Amino acid sequence: MDPRLLLQAYTLGMFPMGDADGRIQWYLPRTRAVFPLLPLPIPRSVQALRRSGRFLCTHDREFERVMRACADRPSTWITEAMITAYGALHRSGHAHSVEVWENGELVGGLYGVHIGSAFFGESMFHRRPNASRFAFHHTHEHLIRQCFKLHDAQLLNPFTGSLGAREMERDLFEQELRGAISIHRPF
Repeated sequence: MDPRLLLQAYTLGMFPMGDADGRIQWYLPRTRAVFPLLPLPIPRSVQALRRSGRFLCTHDREFERVMRACADRPSTWITEAMITAYGALHRSGHAHSVEVWENGELVGGLYGVHIGSAFFGESMFHRRPNASRFAFHHTHEHLIRQCFKLHDAQLLNPFTGSLGAREMERDLFEQELRGAISIHRPF
């Protein structure tokens, strides 16, 4: 996977997923799941974790470890070629990770792609209950503070829906995407 091709695909609203044989498939769904860039309801369990100070969030300290942890499941769409390509995007400032730590141990996190003022959430993982939700809410609030215009979740499923994702028709998504990638915001 060429990192430049990967960035170009994101600017067109496409994203890759590896299949069971490790081949890369490109997707351009009719509807897109997005998170409105407004404060979202935070579950009581995540609020309690915040008050406890049990978890600490960092950005971009362990990108490859986060990506590999996201891939560490019985069935994954994250291939070695993707890990290499997204690693190159990370080194160029276009891919970011959010890490959740507990007593110095990496217990959750997420990663995604950043172009302009758009953030494309790719995957998340947890090794402690609610660690991925903790990372998500930290990231979403960070994007609001940084004045991002688009927080993409790609596909609506029960989990992204439970976090607050809403479906958007492709033509409206592409319009929002064009506007978001034309305005630069630092991650």
